[in-house]
Amino acid sequence: MRAVLVRGGSGPAESLYIGEAPKPQITSTQVLVQVKAFGLNRMDIMQREGGYPVPPGASQILGVEFSGTISEVGSDVVEWKVGDHVLGLAGGGAYAEYIAVPSTHVIRKPDNLTWIEAASVPEAFLTAYQALVLIGHVRKNDDILIHAGASGVGIAAIQLARYFGANTVTVTTSKQEKIDWLLGMSNGPTHAVNYKTEDFAERVKTITAGKGVNVVIDFVGQSHFNKNINALAMDGRMTMLALLSGSLVEKVNLGPLLYKRLHIEGSTLRSRSAAYQADLIQQFSSNVFGNISGEEGKGSIKTYIHKVYSWDQIQDAHKEMEANQNIGKIMVEIT
Repeated sequence: MRAVLVRGGSGPAESLYIGEAPKPQITSTQVLVQVKAFGLNRMDIMQREGGYPVPPGASQILGVEFSGTISEVGSDVVEWKVGDHVLGLAGGGAYAEYIAVPSTHVIRKPDNLTWIEAASVPEAFLTAYQALVLIGHVRKNDDILIHAGASGVGIAAIQLARYFGANTVTVTTSKQEKIDWLLGMSNGPTHAVNYKTEDFAERVKTITAGKGVNVVIDFVGQSHFNKNINALAMDGRMTMLALLSGSLVEKVNLGPLLYKRLHIEGSTLRSRSAAYQADLIQQFSSNVFGNISGEEGKGSIKTYIHKVYSWDQIQDAHKEMEANQNIGKIMVEIT
């Protein structure tokens, strides 16, 4: 089969090319999916550069989310049949014509989502759902702070926070263009802050009348850490999903963790067990997925696409993500 490969095993975007790779062989509990579209995620860039080891047993081919048609089912699989339209989550291998995944890791694609829209859902929305619900224990009337607000996960988290009844949802980003776009979303944030020109901790204190936020979803790490601690309310919860500004915080006052009874937890969805991921997918499918539509659809939660590339433009797609100019998901269709 054809797949996007990395010349030399790691390198810049120019090292990506379409080549030949072995077609996956499925086990008795897996399905084989002929991929129609896949989404880009920042971990793909890190893996391409050699800085993100794949989980044990996962494909070395890039890509963790996809949509497509089931072309083969394992002997123990009863819930799926050849020809079913699905979207799914994988440990790797989505940048290819075929991908093998556990039967528990695909969701039936509804007719109201295109192949592109369907493939944009799994990683962003499952990560956001895990961060807010399973770890952040979001509750009705909570005040929420979400960083990297214009990213795929950020946009998903904003809408999920509103869906679960948040009182306020404050997002941070670095560009006025992104702030304007986010505030124009139909189910978007209640407030937005440019973290380069304003202290987001002080801003959320003002927004919440001095209380602080109940939940923080952070992707940034080092540069935001102390302000995040300051921004959190009593019994606040913070989920850390990435460390874009670095992992080393030189000076931290541990006092607030103690007297505010804070809960801080890090998580990477890709490294979770297959059983954990299957349970997460089941919960998300039952509680949220039916409310998702494309940007022009009628769903109370929408998936927003920044740009769609053909897979022979994969180098350009990676460069677009590296430029950090996107609002929403960068998607690729296999042609």
